[in-house]
Parts: sequence; C-alpha cells; structure tokens
Amino acid sequence: MPKHEFSVDMTCEGCSNAVTRVLNKLGGVQFDIDLPNKKVCVDSKHSVDTLLETLGKTGKAVSYLGPK
Repeated sequence: MPKHEFSVDMTCEGCSNAVTRVLNKLGGVQFDIDLPNKKVCVDSKHSVDTLLETLGKTGKAVSYLGPK
C-alpha cells in the first residue's frame, strides 16, 4: 500500500487519540503517529484527498508532506 506522511498540529495524547479515532473509523489504513514531531504516516489505498479530509475531522491543522 502507498505510504503517505502528514503534518498534524497535535499537542497532546488527546490529539493523537482523535487522529487514531478518525483513521480507524475510515478503515483500510495502517498508521504510525509521531506526536513529538507532529507527524502521521499512513499506509492506505485511499486517496490523499480522502486522508486529508479524514484527518481534518479532528479539527487540527493538517498538511500533506508527501510520499514516505
């Protein structure tokens, strides 16, 4: 599966839990959250636009950093 890296403005465990919740709800993804560096790496066949929209549901600032 393609791997994508996103920057998500996470400041605490609650933020990373929100990311976990929305990605698990989307389904079909494997991901790693790097809270200190505010990055999320996602393995998924979903489009980048779908992943951006999903991560945006957390209410955090999200940007696409590129393929990993």
